[in-house]
Amino acid sequence: MILEFIIFIAGLAALSWSADKFVYGASALATNIGVSPMVIGLTIVAMGSSAPEIVVSATASLSNNPDTAVGNAIGSNITNIALVLGITAILKPLMVSSSTIRRELPVLLAVTLLAVYFLADGHLSVIEGVILIVLFFLTIGGLTWISLSAEKSDPLHSETADEIPQGVPPSKAIFWVILGLIFLPLSAHFMVDSAVHIARYMGMSELLIGLTIIALGTSLPELAACVAGVLKGEDDLVLGNIIGSNIFNILAVLAMPGLIAPGIIDSNVASRDMYAMLIVTALLILFSFNIRGKRQINRWEGAAFVLCYLAYSVFLFI
Repeated sequence: MILEFIIFIAGLAALSWSADKFVYGASALATNIGVSPMVIGLTIVAMGSSAPEIVVSATASLSNNPDTAVGNAIGSNITNIALVLGITAILKPLMVSSSTIRRELPVLLAVTLLAVYFLADGHLSVIEGVILIVLFFLTIGGLTWISLSAEKSDPLHSETADEIPQGVPPSKAIFWVILGLIFLPLSAHFMVDSAVHIARYMGMSELLIGLTIIALGTSLPELAACVAGVLKGEDDLVLGNIIGSNIFNILAVLAMPGLIAPGIIDSNVASRDMYAMLIVTALLILFSFNIRGKRQINRWEGAAFVLCYLAYSVFLFI
């Protein structure tokens, strides 16, 4: 079992590294052909932050472990908001200055409500998977339009531009894209396979392993990126990456089990987990549009997020 833990950690490290290199190469390629940093940030970077979850979900579904895939999608969204944003806000309150971010939040709420509707019957169908993946591509188009129409004074413009790689030769960019595309599914395969073995050894369900170990593992790079971003004063970029990642987690990650391994899912999803995801999403919107004063997520609200995550984690094992 120690070997399985080593394989899981190595797979997670390789997954995070390959996702990072894929985003680097894809962003550099987009920059070279003249795509604006704002478009890159809201589409390629956001999708790249969800790449580990998407590949893990597809791998789990292909291995006939749809509950792991569903748990990964829901667990990652809960972890991104309650743990990642919570810890980040405790370190430094997050200002919500970007009008683009404020337009993304209702989209996140809408797709979360759609996921709740699809999961409420305890079954994920091919049709629902198709709807989610179609909405995924439509959302990419919508975010591209939002970024093109955003005001130049939007702070997200400058924050995104500072993070996009410049002057990378096309050959080098293509190399990193190809390398990322090779190692993403390979590392995900070893990670999922070892996680399933660990779960069975510890008596955990496939859903629980997706909600906890895999979701936490795939969200750790988000935590590191958010802490680094907020320390540089890139509050809107941090929020944008989390919101975009959660939108894509629902539309692309949750679509994988519907498309690849449709059928009945663990009943705990409909009775427990989807509501936890909806609650933390609603809290994110409530805290971001603080009617009492500044639009910010303060330290007390960050602490409330972390407490929600801890309470949910304890509840999972009761």
